[in-house]
Amino acid sequence: MNCSIEELHLIPELANVPKEQLDWLRSKGITSHLQVGDYLFEKGDKIDQMFIMISGRVELKMEQNGQYRHIAFMEPRSIGGLLPFSRMSQAIGVGVVVEKCKILAFAKAHFKELTKHYELTEALVHKMTSRVREFTKSNVQQEKMMALGKLSAGLAHELNNPSSAIRRSALELKKNLALYPDKFKKVLTMKLTLEQIDPVNELIFSRIENRPENNLSLMERTEKEDELADYLEAHGTEDGYELAEVLVDFCMDVETMVKVHKVIGNEDFVGVVNWITNVLTTEKLINEIEQSSERIETLVNSVKGYTHMDRSPEKSPADVHKGLDNTLVMLKHKLKKNQVKVEKDYCEDCPLVPLFVSEINQVWTNLIDNAIDAMKNGGVLTVTTRFDKSIYVTIRDTGHGIPQDVIDSIFDPFFTTKPIGEGTGMGLEVSQRIIDQHQGHIKVKSNNSGTSFEVCLPIEQA
Repeated sequence: MNCSIEELHLIPELANVPKEQLDWLRSKGITSHLQVGDYLFEKGDKIDQMFIMISGRVELKMEQNGQYRHIAFMEPRSIGGLLPFSRMSQAIGVGVVVEKCKILAFAKAHFKELTKHYELTEALVHKMTSRVREFTKSNVQQEKMMALGKLSAGLAHELNNPSSAIRRSALELKKNLALYPDKFKKVLTMKLTLEQIDPVNELIFSRIENRPENNLSLMERTEKEDELADYLEAHGTEDGYELAEVLVDFCMDVETMVKVHKVIGNEDFVGVVNWITNVLTTEKLINEIEQSSERIETLVNSVKGYTHMDRSPEKSPADVHKGLDNTLVMLKHKLKKNQVKVEKDYCEDCPLVPLFVSEINQVWTNLIDNAIDAMKNGGVLTVTTRFDKSIYVTIRDTGHGIPQDVIDSIFDPFFTTKPIGEGTGMGLEVSQRIIDQHQGHIKVKSNNSGTSFEVCLPIEQA
């Protein structure tokens, strides 16, 4: 049974369309009834019809990593499929009937004639612009969430290393401090003069306050540890190798211990060496905790600088180098994973430029992340800046390049060369929009030896 004008008038977008135009619409369309489980369309099908849902529901799903995920529902009294002036050509997902449907299908072949019916055309064009707006908003949000997911995964990995080091060092420090009472008791029983104590005290704290750089190779270090361990055990220590590891770390060798032995004497030598080692171990662990804490602070500051979350959402003079460096920190884990080497060539005289900082950092993220993806098996990422009335930032990779037949489409909304599930096709379109906000421009060059994007940011902006 064909749909009626009354049924079409119940559709919100068509409520004010004259009856004669709706009568023409239903006369040119084909009404069909679909059962639960039927496909309205399948992935790869040519989209050349507009669908007017009289009743029932169709679930729209898209394939991602081999599985279909829910995107939306075509609800009763709604319009879907191809709309006038839309460039949609092929289904990228499937439409599955979940409630028995009555659908009016209107072929693309009638679109030209459709334009003779003003109110009907106006209603459908408004529907298309609303759909594009909603779809763009949804995909921009998805692009941001995907970027956030990548950054948070890398950040979690980077934070895990120093936080694990802090925990490990804290446990070792706790264990080391537990030995203090016994070793302190032995120290108290020693009968040492100031002439003996002062040189040892000076030795310990000179190495702590001015810790020398240990530039030994692995082979040289092993040799020195073996020599020192043999010397210490020959002079009464029970755990010479364990002591030698800490002492060598502070550049104390056999010659140093000979001086200590000469000052202290044989009777108290073992107790003094144990005390020295305990003090140095504590210092070493505290240094490790301090360095790991600084690493965490650096990462947190990078996140703060990247998001610019302590500033108002207005343009402010900013250093593009800080944004680029913060972005590289945020993506460090992915750079390591893909074995990508980073080379930076920053100009020294780059002035500050008015920026929406968090937005421009999203541009750097999109460009650098795409460059890393293009170098799955290693490569070189080069970030260059120069100043010539405007600031120019070039991000270059040594990846597989962008095919020449699609390079003109890379800034189009939803266009992506990545497999389904790896990109929304919004990254470069969003980047271009952000650069437009800064009255700049972006250019791309690509061949089979790599791709480079050049971003121009004017110093003077309206």
